[in-house]
Amino acid sequence: MDDDFLVIEDDDDLLIEDDEGDAPSVDQHAWKILIVDDEPDVHVATKLALKGFQFDGMSLQFLEAMSGAAARKILEEENDIAIILLDVVMESDDAGLNLVDFIRNELGNSMVRIVLRTGQPGQAPERDVIVRYDINDYKEKTDLSSTKLFTLIYATLRSYRDINIIEASRRGLVRVIDSSAEMFKEQFLDNFASGVLKQVSSLVAGGRDVAFSLEDAAAATHDRKEMTLVAGTGRFAGNVGKSAWEHFPSRVAAAIEEHRERGRGEYGFWVDGSYIGMVVGNSGRASILYLVGEGRPAVIDTHLIQIFVRNVLIAVENLYLRNALIDTQREVVYRLAQAVETRSKETGNHVKRVAELSKLLGVEMGMDEHEAETFRLASPLHDIGKIGIPDAILNKPGKLTPEEFDIMRTHAQLGYDILKHSDRALLQVAASLAYEHHEKWDGSGYPNGLKGNEISLVGRITALADVYDALVSERCYKKPWPEDEVHALLREERGKHFQPELIDVFFKKLPEIRTIYDRYRDTLPVNEDD
Repeated sequence: MDDDFLVIEDDDDLLIEDDEGDAPSVDQHAWKILIVDDEPDVHVATKLALKGFQFDGMSLQFLEAMSGAAARKILEEENDIAIILLDVVMESDDAGLNLVDFIRNELGNSMVRIVLRTGQPGQAPERDVIVRYDINDYKEKTDLSSTKLFTLIYATLRSYRDINIIEASRRGLVRVIDSSAEMFKEQFLDNFASGVLKQVSSLVAGGRDVAFSLEDAAAATHDRKEMTLVAGTGRFAGNVGKSAWEHFPSRVAAAIEEHRERGRGEYGFWVDGSYIGMVVGNSGRASILYLVGEGRPAVIDTHLIQIFVRNVLIAVENLYLRNALIDTQREVVYRLAQAVETRSKETGNHVKRVAELSKLLGVEMGMDEHEAETFRLASPLHDIGKIGIPDAILNKPGKLTPEEFDIMRTHAQLGYDILKHSDRALLQVAASLAYEHHEKWDGSGYPNGLKGNEISLVGRITALADVYDALVSERCYKKPWPEDEVHALLREERGKHFQPELIDVFFKKLPEIRTIYDRYRDTLPVNEDD
């Protein structure tokens, strides 16, 4: 662990952020003191004794109530009172004690410090009151000289300040945990990086007690040669995918490069009022968070940012590894599928078109993003069973005989047998769609004559995607059909070969489907005899 993450420069008299509206906070200008007493002379004497008082560079602001009822109204409006100097006997013998119960139990305010002051100790014995009520001190009015009152207020304010620091730390850690949990739902790096910026912004969101104002933020990767923006807010938002060298200030870029060259480790540092967090992996690649702001957050907020950034950047490294595995898995699937398609004289773009079309229809049929992406990755294996079909049948230019067609139909079972024993989610999906993509909605398909919802959703969708692509594409045994004839056939097979709702979704998404086919158009081989 790099010491830069552990050492923080001390700032004098930094205040602590409190962004929860219903919780008390330290006022930036004065400590609020509420005097609750039915004797006007007590109010006057208290304010006189504390005239000119300061604690942590802030003076006192007095709020006054002559009864418990009046105090309730003030407390319902003011949520950042530090101390209440409370008389016990006012409009009733227990008015002060009732107010304590109201503050702690009805308002739920456990932060304000309550000091009972009584001129009639017999009405509220000290031991009983301390045991039964959540108060912080008990004083007889005759004992409170000017000096003792000064000491009482000073010590009580110190307690209030420290409790606020602890509470701010607790809330900050809750925000870190909640933010991390929210971000880790993301499966893909670009979404994850955007989530990071959203959540880290909430950690340092400006308020009246915050010394740091976050303006913009950026996430970047550095692979030794290039530093690239992967997410951004504010000035960086429109530059994702571009070089970070062009958008980061020279001093920031130089500091990033300096820390990256130190090698593997975690780093956090300030440059010109902005915070940079980095994780450098074994390969020398760095993941970077750049928080552009003004000022410097309180010490507690700096620690929270560092904890958050450290966890985030470690997660980013793990996400890179995960994505690398997914990319490798995707590549293997496509290479295997292309080998099968090449053997059957079909183009590799067939599997890409079917995969993209399958995901598009899957989302429209209710799959979430993760399910649809898994479906897309598994889709190229729908015809993997053709690897066991003889070339003479697979590439026969004319119509198959009944015996040959029976052999061709076995590819669904063969594909299932190849894939069914894997416990990987992607290959389990691939096994289902390989097995069922020749089943029909009316039960007339093969290999098992499944009907309606007995066919898995991936099987139903792959059936439509595979048939559509076969009709609109050139094959060794046929020319492509005109689009209007294909559409007419699909409508005719609605409720027969294909699920009715699926056909409806297909025509709803026709513009996007045409875009897919424009992107993955087949490149036909040149005929040397022409």
